[in-house]
Parts: sequence; structure tokens; C-alpha cells
Amino acid sequence: MRLNSFSFRVRYGETDQMGIVYHGNYAQYLEMGRVEWLRALGITYKSMEENGIILPVISLQINYKKSALYDDLLTVETKIKKPPLVKIEFDYKIYNQEKELLVEANTVLAFMDKKTNKPIKCPNSILERLDFS
Repeated sequence: MRLNSFSFRVRYGETDQMGIVYHGNYAQYLEMGRVEWLRALGITYKSMEENGIILPVISLQINYKKSALYDDLLTVETKIKKPPLVKIEFDYKIYNQEKELLVEANTVLAFMDKKTNKPIKCPNSILERLDFS
């Protein structure tokens, strides 16, 4: 199980008039988690796209537990449970600076050929970097 964690501070523009993070922004936080998870493997979305691979989201589930507030320091934990095939599934947990669980989420993405828009197998360059021992 490969886990990556990163932190960032909630910006004012991500909140409503009450200083609470707008619910739609969490999808972007999950994307940030995926990008950093890949970067920790030494892979970037940009390099995948340059190699003709796109990774669209095909499923998104978010369970909100508690609100994040303006200027909170959030930590996004991103992990996968199993080796990817044509799809890759991520689980997330988002915590505030008090280590309170704010969100549990899951996304499923599909590896696609950029030119044909057809599903493809997960590239070996990713599989080789995963440790499921």
C-alpha cells in the first residue's frame, strides 16, 4: 500500500462568507493529492501526457465529516490499495492541524491513450515504482 501525505493552508478564496471551505473545492484538494502521490514516485501528469497517456476521473465519492476553515493547515493523505490495471483507485483522508478527520474520499481514474481515447493498461513505469510487498 503506497501512501503519500502533503499539507497546505486554506486560502481565503476557497471559503464562503462564513470562512468555511466550499464543498466543491475538495475535488481540487483530491487532485492535488494525486499529483503529489505521482510526484513522490518520480512521475508527473505532464510527463504522462507528453507520452500520450491521460488519466480522467471516472468516479468520485466524498464523505464530509467536519468543515475546513480559512487558514486551516490541511493534510491530504493519498494511497492506493492494489496495483492498478486499466483503472487506478485512490483513497484519501483530509485532516486539519488538530489531526481531526474532515473528509474521507475515493476516486477511480482510467488510463487512456490520448490520441485514440481508448483505455490502456497502466504503464510499466508506474507499476515498477510501486511496492506492494
